[in-house]
Amino acid sequence: MAMVDLARHAQAKPVSLSDIAARQEISLSYLEQLFARLRRAGLVKSVRGPGGGYRLTRGSAETRVSEIILAVDEPIKATRCTEMGTTGCRADRSKCLTHDLWEELGNQIHMFLSSVTLLDVLERKLSTRIVEAPTAAAAKSDAMAAAS
Repeated sequence: MAMVDLARHAQAKPVSLSDIAARQEISLSYLEQLFARLRRAGLVKSVRGPGGGYRLTRGSAETRVSEIILAVDEPIKATRCTEMGTTGCRADRSKCLTHDLWEELGNQIHMFLSSVTLLDVLERKLSTRIVEAPTAAAAKSDAMAAAS
C-alpha cells in the first residue's frame, strides 16, 4: 500500500512517510522500518532536508510487487511446513501429504507477483491477469469444438 501510494504521489516531489501513514492509515514507526529495508534493497531513495521524503529509484512500471515483498522480508509461502532441506518437512524427514500442493501454490503466488508492477496496481490492470482455470478453459474449448 505504501509503495503504491509513493508511486502515485512522488511525481513532482519526494513524499514524506507521515503523509503516506496518514493516507493509508499505517503506523509511522512501522513505515520507517519498512522503508529502511526498501532503501537497503535499492527500491527507494531518501531525500533529506525541507521538502524531503522518499522517491522510487526506478519507475513504477519497472518495480515489481514481488521485489517489494522480498525486500521487507515477507515470505511468499503458502505451506506451514518448516524448511528441512530436500528430504521433507516431517520429523521423519518425509514430506507431509499436502506439502507439494502448498509449495506449488506459493510458487504460483510468487510468479504472479513477479508479473505485477506498481504501475499495474495504480492503473488497476490486475483483472486482465487472472486466467480461467484449466478445466473451465478445456470445457469451453470442447463446447466450441462441438458447436462447430
